[in-house]
Amino acid sequence: MTAPHDARRAEQRLRGRVVTPEGVLPDGLVVLHDDRISWVGPVEDWRHEVPPPSGMTLLPGLVDVHCHGGAGHGFGEEGDGPLAAVRYHRDSGSTTVLASLVSAPVEVLLRQVEALAELVSAGELAGIHLEGPFLSPAFRGAHDAAALLPGDPDVLEAVLLRAGGAVRSMTLAPEVPRSDELVAVLRRYGVLPCLGHTGADAGPASRWMQSAGTPVAVTHLFNGMPSWHHRAAGPVAACLAAAARGTAVVELIADGVHVDDETVAAVFDLVGPRQIALVTDATAAAGMPDGSYRLGSRNVSVAAGVARLAPDGNGKTGPIAGGTFRLLDVLRRTVLSAGVDLLAAVTSASTTPATLLGLDREVGALESGRRADVLVVDGQLHPVAVLRGGCRVAGPDPAPEEDAWRS
Repeated sequence: MTAPHDARRAEQRLRGRVVTPEGVLPDGLVVLHDDRISWVGPVEDWRHEVPPPSGMTLLPGLVDVHCHGGAGHGFGEEGDGPLAAVRYHRDSGSTTVLASLVSAPVEVLLRQVEALAELVSAGELAGIHLEGPFLSPAFRGAHDAAALLPGDPDVLEAVLLRAGGAVRSMTLAPEVPRSDELVAVLRRYGVLPCLGHTGADAGPASRWMQSAGTPVAVTHLFNGMPSWHHRAAGPVAACLAAAARGTAVVELIADGVHVDDETVAAVFDLVGPRQIALVTDATAAAGMPDGSYRLGSRNVSVAAGVARLAPDGNGKTGPIAGGTFRLLDVLRRTVLSAGVDLLAAVTSASTTPATLLGLDREVGALESGRRADVLVVDGQLHPVAVLRGGCRVAGPDPAPEEDAWRS
């Protein structure tokens, strides 16, 4: 069968270990027709020609709902940098990405969302995530204190209008003034509220999530909030309890820097993969060597793969400033280091975030009818090839005899 010029085939048959929402097929087949998945199941149930067996594993395209950039570029940049960043992550298997923006002056945010809305309209991005500017100054992390604002529904509405429907989620702190009004604006525009960068006690955090309705998310659990203490439960306890009840989804940056492997394993055991969204919080430094980068208006220094705000005038090391992992790297660490079951980890890196954003009829699982987004990995969960909408976007296009996992 000859592939057309856009590298899409009318029908493709991919064979390997297949991770589906129901379980892992040791020897399965995923059949693609144009840009859709048309069949998924065990090889023995397919009555037509199949590729030979392979050692490959087939995963759904990953869904990253918290990503600030990569390949040396941030999503807040002007020009072609944002497109280069999203393509970098796509090439590693993140076929659905939200572009996250850090707190910035209102006029800057207006320009940024307008520019990113074009990439959303073009299908390059799934939407925009606003992380701020309505955050707690005490738990701002790497955000610029000068860019933070008290709750202002008019400002929020102006940003959402400028984005033209491209904003899908927003992080805010429950304790900022008029937070209930902010949530009302978000709901009116169909934007997901996310609790984060907050010092709220457990009681107020719980009440805020309950009043915000469902779905509601938690931005990078444990990071940008007080630690969980048995005499001062804080937002961590409230968020875990809400996730355990099924009323909240918590983000985890499971890169071994933001959250310890044992903590990752414990959260999976406590709330389950349907209430966890694995994310990268990746910045421009993702995929780049150690050195100096930018996160919004802040200077970032990366050493040994860990990004922190550049030392101040006194030489003091700043807080962690985003991640340097791809989502597949996060998934790999979750499985190989934290010991989480592959199906559970894949659920949290694909199905759960897709469902959270209301995209679960289109992406997030290897199921008939969904977009043909397939991530092919080897036994150690390293990428072999990536298909998005049936088109191969990453990995060499080898000769047929070298491409044994498909026909």
